[in-house]
Amino acid sequence: MNTLKDKVIEEIKKIFDPEIPVNIYELGLIYKIEVNDKNIVNVDMTLTSPNCPVAESLPNEVKENIKKVEGVSDVILNLVWEPPWDKDKMSEAAKLELNL
Repeated sequence: MNTLKDKVIEEIKKIFDPEIPVNIYELGLIYKIEVNDKNIVNVDMTLTSPNCPVAESLPNEVKENIKKVEGVSDVILNLVWEPPWDKDKMSEAAKLELNL
């Protein structure tokens, strides 16, 4: 049986960076996902750069999509810049997809 955190991860994997054809989870943009005993999901995420064209919309999209997961009572999304994102944060699957 999937935990709520697993369901949240599956939902996040449906969101793609508009400039890179890989989902944001495999890209390594999600640094932390925690679910507390009240089913509040706390997420730390970053963007590929502070000047990312979707800096305004992507965090909101992530938050709204997580809220749709059955069982989630609320979402606290923190946009963080430390540590800065780099290609080393990508999963092996993402690196293969991008031929890196």
